[in-house]
Formats: sequence, structure tokens, C-alpha cells
Amino acid sequence: MNRLRVRAAGARRQHVPAGLVGTAGRPLNFTVRLRELQMSDQRPRLLVPGGLVVGAVLGMAGTFVLSPSLRGLLWGLDGIALIAATALLTMHHFRRGNDVVAAGFLVFVVGETLILSGAAMDLATSGPVFAAGVGLWAASLALVSAPRVMPSWLRVVAAVAALLFGIVAVQTFMGRALTPLSQPLPFFAYPFLAVTLFGWAWVDYHSAA
Repeated sequence: MNRLRVRAAGARRQHVPAGLVGTAGRPLNFTVRLRELQMSDQRPRLLVPGGLVVGAVLGMAGTFVLSPSLRGLLWGLDGIALIAATALLTMHHFRRGNDVVAAGFLVFVVGETLILSGAAMDLATSGPVFAAGVGLWAASLALVSAPRVMPSWLRVVAAVAALLFGIVAVQTFMGRALTPLSQPLPFFAYPFLAVTLFGWAWVDYHSAA
């Protein structure tokens, strides 16, 4: 009786013909669909690089202006541009199987969202939110730079930025009163972040060519 059941179950099975089998033994339609998902990253070539460059420029400009209202505006626009660009980079690298890099950009989105929430605040008031944001910046930069996806020079610059922002986060969490414009840190960490953003823009622009 058991043999009859096994034979009946085997007869009901649908076997995929050899010509319809793709890589790793997967059916061909699955492989084609996977390739379609990987190829579906259709977006304007300058969208991500433009957002990263605009964010870097406005962010650096905001650190030098004296007017609090103008600084808040520049940092607000900076944050919006960076969130949009890094969200697209998250999807871009996830579709290509770069899971760690994709996770890094996702963490950057979360960190930048926290930073953006304090853009219009008084500098001293925004300190704790800023510390949480730069802590996530540090984690993001480390994650994006860990795999050998970005150029070596860019990974080194991002690692330095991650270290500096990590120091800022730890100091603030331990009770030191730091603001977004405190010197030497985080003020002198911003150029490393800006270079990293320019580097990400350069890599994305050339990868889309």
C-alpha cells in the first residue's frame, strides 16, 4: 500500500525539463526573474550623485554661516538630499547582492533622519539627537567600507570619518556637552564625510555609465 502511494505521489510531481533549468539547478523562469530584478535599477544617472554632492556642499556650507536660520535651512536641505540619495543606494546595492553595503546605506538613512530632525534646533539643544545621528553615521560608514566594493582610498577616508564620528558619539553619550559645531570634533570630521560623499557620488556615476 505504501509503495502504491509513493508511486502515485511521484506521478503527480511536475518535473522541469533539462532545457528549462537555470543556474544552481533553479528553474529558468526563476533565474530570468532574478536577472530582471537585478536589471530593474532604472533611474536617472545624475539622481544619486547629484543628491550626494548637493548634500555634501550644503552641509559644509551650513557649518560656516553665522545666521541660525540660514544654517537650519542649509542643513535641512542637506539632510533631505542625502536621505533620498542613500535610500536609492540602499536599493541599488541590495539588488546587486551587496547586502552589507546596502545595510550600511540603510543605517545612514536612519542616522541622517535623526540629524535632520535637529537641523532647526538650537545647537546646544540638538546635542543628544546629533550624537545618536553621528553614532549611526559611524556605523554606516564602517559597514559600507567593510566589503571590497568601494575603491580602497574611499574606504580609508570613510574609515577615518567613522572613527572620528564614533569618538563624538561616545563622548556625548558619556555626558560631554558637544554641539554640531564643537571643535576640534565634530567640526574637523566633516571634511572626511564630505570627501566620502563625493567619492560615493563618483562611484555611482561611473557604475551607471
